[in-house]
Amino acid sequence: MNDSLEAILRQEEELQFSSFNEHDAWKLGSLFVERAQSAALAISIDISTKDKILFHYSCLGTNPDNELWIARKKNLVNRFGHSSWYFGQKLKRDGVTLEERYYVSERDYAPHGGCFPLAIKNTGIIGTITVSGLPQEEDHALVVETIAAYLREKR
Repeated sequence: MNDSLEAILRQEEELQFSSFNEHDAWKLGSLFVERAQSAALAISIDISTKDKILFHYSCLGTNPDNELWIARKKNLVNRFGHSSWYFGQKLKRDGVTLEERYYVSERDYAPHGGCFPLAIKNTGIIGTITVSGLPQEEDHALVVETIAAYLREKR
């Protein structure tokens, strides 16, 4: 995976929806579940707008920690407007922690891969798409690959 900041920003720009509703959340979430089950991945999946959960599923082998990671990753993306992987890589590049730069605790905000902005073209970010359970780079890759596959299928 190319994890340069520019490549991640391109993903955020390219992986936007023309529209998104509860039906889309069900279809996208189901695609995540199919992929997770076929690869025997112990992940939790969450698709939410900023004010409600549209889809949530926890595969066999997950635990309550996955839910805490999801909440923390969502907090980060909703506050800063970029994927959690981008944010973590940017902090790493700059040699600072989230707490040093923004005075917020990693207890509440997780700059670790797996949460991606749910964005509508010409509108902006309306929510988040989050996976927890794999190493952070793999969480991010799964989110990106699944969104890309869903958008290709939808066209």
